[in-house]
Amino acid sequence: MRYEFRLAELLGYNPDRRKRPGTIKAIVEYTGLDRHQVASLLKNEAKYIPLEALSRLCDYLVEHGYASGDQLPGALFAVRPEAFWELIARRKKLEICVGVRRPDESDAPETAWVVASDAVLAGEVLNGVSTLGGTDKLLKPDINAGPTPNEEKPGTHPEMLKQTLVWSPGITDSEMVNGRATEVHEEFSSTAGDKAMICLGSVKSNPVVELILADAFHGQAFQTQDNVQKASDRRCPFFLRYRPHDPKVASISAGEKLSQTEASDEPGIYYEGADGKWLHAGGQDTALVFYIYRESLGRLEMVLSGFSGRATRLLARTLSSRSEAFWPPVYQENYLQIGAFIVQYDISGEAAADDILRTDVIGNPTITPIPTEAIRRRLEG
Repeated sequence: MRYEFRLAELLGYNPDRRKRPGTIKAIVEYTGLDRHQVASLLKNEAKYIPLEALSRLCDYLVEHGYASGDQLPGALFAVRPEAFWELIARRKKLEICVGVRRPDESDAPETAWVVASDAVLAGEVLNGVSTLGGTDKLLKPDINAGPTPNEEKPGTHPEMLKQTLVWSPGITDSEMVNGRATEVHEEFSSTAGDKAMICLGSVKSNPVVELILADAFHGQAFQTQDNVQKASDRRCPFFLRYRPHDPKVASISAGEKLSQTEASDEPGIYYEGADGKWLHAGGQDTALVFYIYRESLGRLEMVLSGFSGRATRLLARTLSSRSEAFWPPVYQENYLQIGAFIVQYDISGEAAADDILRTDVIGNPTITPIPTEAIRRRLEG
C-alpha cells in the first residue's frame, strides 16, 4: 500500500501560476517552513516530512478553515491507487460526460439522444467502478469469520455520481457547442476535492475531450494542427484522422492530415512511436484509452473513445475483461500520472443483422501503450 500527501487538494491549490496568488508565501510565513519544502509538499514530491513540519501545517489548515482538528493529520494522507478501476473508484466524486445529438436543429430539445454504443460504455464504467472490475468481492471479509479489530470498510466507491451532457459537434453552431463544453470543464476543474471526470467518445461526439487533451499537453483547444510542418510538432502524441462524413472539428488531436509534409490518407487512429515515427493503428475497429491523474490535486480526467460505434462497444467489453492492460500508467513523474493506450480489434466474420444491439460483440484486442518517450517529449520539451 502506498500513500499520497494531499496538501494541494485540501487547499484547492492550482498549479497554474495565474491561479495561485500567494499560496506558498502564505504557508511559509505562517509555518516558518522552507519555500522549496512547501512547494515539494504541494506537488507530492517530498520524500519525507518531519513531525514538527507536519504539526505546523496542521495548525495552518485549522487556523485558515481548510480542515478541523479532528480530521488531521489523517486528511493529509490518502492511499495511492494500484489498479485501473481503483484509480477511478477512490475518487470521492465521479462525473461521467457524454455527447448529445439530435437529428435536426429544428427538433425540440426533448428529442436529443445519446448513441447506443456510448450508453453501453457508460454502463460498463459504472459496473467497473462499483465492483472494482469484479475484484471487489475479493476484498470483502469472510462473513463467517466474525468482526476483527479496526477492520477497514471493504472496497471503495465514489460518494457522489454526476452525469453531464454536452452538445456533440455538428448539430448546432460551434460557439454553442464549445461554450457548453468549456463551461462543464471549467466547473469540474474549479471544484475543490477529490474528483474524476470520464468523457465518453472522441472529439467527433464529445467536445470536452478536446479540452482535456489540450490541457494535458499544453496546447490550444479547438484549433487545428494540420498545418504543422512535421507530425512530430503536433502537441498530442496521437491523432484521429476524420472520415469523409465526420464533422471536421478543429482539434488538437484530430484532423485530415498529420502535417504539411506527411499525409494520412487512411481514416482511423495514428500514434507516435518511441523513435518519433507515426504509425497507423487502424480504422473503424480501433479505440483509445487516455487518462491523466494529478495526484497532489486528487484530480483524474479520462477519455474512453472508440473510432466507431462498434469499436466503442468492443472497448466496453475490453474494460470488463482486460482492464489490467491499462495499468500502470505509461508516464509517471512525481505527482503526475498519464495512461495512453491504443486498442486494435481483429474482427472475424460478417456483422449480424442485429449487431448494433449486441453488447457482447467479440473482437480480439491488441493493446498498445503509447511510448513514454512520446508523452515526455510534449510535457518536458
